[in-house]
Amino acid sequence: MDEKAANTRVTCLNCMDGRVQLPVLNWIRKQYKIDHVDVITEAGMDGVLASQENIDDIKRSIKISINKNKSNRIFIVGHHDCKGNSVDKKTHQKHIAKSVERLKKYWPKLEIIGLWVNDQWQVEVCFK
Repeated sequence: MDEKAANTRVTCLNCMDGRVQLPVLNWIRKQYKIDHVDVITEAGMDGVLASQENIDDIKRSIKISINKNKSNRIFIVGHHDCKGNSVDKKTHQKHIAKSVERLKKYWPKLEIIGLWVNDQWQVEVCFK
């Protein structure tokens, strides 16, 4: 595999809400010059990662993305008006930060970035 191909895939842990998919994918591809984004979804992903004890299914998917697809970065997304994790922005951002720290324990060598999608469906980095 050539070097360019090895550096063009990332993993995005996003909410299942269809409103956030394209804004996040487009932002990641533009900001990081990425060709492919592996997307793992769950209703209220940031809340799931921050609060649920067992995240084995999510970790299994991340491992496939990293080990088989050669993903080299992980994004964790929370968003405005989330039905799966219906908390305020400040709490979402705490969940995103906790999620990033939790996954860094499993993948300490990867950059893991927390993203917030605001009420205008714009993507902001909220934790790195």
